[in-house]
Amino acid sequence: MSGREITNKDNEDIIRFNVADHIATITLNDPTSRNSLSRKMMGRMQELLDEIAASTDIHVVIIEATGPVFSSGHNLKEVIASHDEGTVGDLLKQCSTMMQGVVTLPQPVIARIDGAVTAAGTQLVASCDLAYASETSKFATSGVNFGLFCSTPMVALSRNVAPKQAMEMLVSGDFIDAARAVEIGLINAALPDGELDNHLQAMAKNIASKSPLVLKLGKSAFYKQLNMPLDEAYKFTSGVMQENIASEDGQEGMTAFKEKRAPVWRGK
Repeated sequence: MSGREITNKDNEDIIRFNVADHIATITLNDPTSRNSLSRKMMGRMQELLDEIAASTDIHVVIIEATGPVFSSGHNLKEVIASHDEGTVGDLLKQCSTMMQGVVTLPQPVIARIDGAVTAAGTQLVASCDLAYASETSKFATSGVNFGLFCSTPMVALSRNVAPKQAMEMLVSGDFIDAARAVEIGLINAALPDGELDNHLQAMAKNIASKSPLVLKLGKSAFYKQLNMPLDEAYKFTSGVMQENIASEDGQEGMTAFKEKRAPVWRGK
């Protein structure tokens, strides 16, 4: 995708970042470590999430990766070193903060997967709002194979798939293929070779055409209402709808529909 590089102009940087046509693309770019979520990787990701959250130009975000592995999860060398140094809690907190940053980001986030995903990499996919993968992609919460139950990845995973499906992945550590990932709700679709990017770009452009204010209101409300009792959820979302209707973009959208023209969003 063409566009202006606004940070990380060096293609050898650990993360590449590009914005074009209101679509931001974050590319994990450390294939030699299988795009492990090292301190450096997570730190750079957090910086970008903060930058994106403050942007009025970005309407949707894509997270992708170079190489055959989307992300292998935590960098085990760092985990071992952090344990020895007594800082493993800080490492896990950094990861948890970053994952929550994806969920709370005002803009919708789409994961693009073309390869293997393991452990906290699966956590990152589950934290994204949408996820599309090639048919040859595969997913695992494999920590249990190495004496580390994927307890923190479990948080995101169990909020995407049914408990028994999540537990099966967590206790077995086995890979599931992309078709199974669709079946259990971990990803939206598995696409044949050559169709992944076209499908993903069409979805990103569709989302990018919407009001950024409306997307922000809707995404935030979606996650807040999920665990509310039914009556509280309706009361809360009714308030959100009132705010949406009263907004400039809400009024513009309804007027444009009535006048049979394309709306002009102001993000207000």
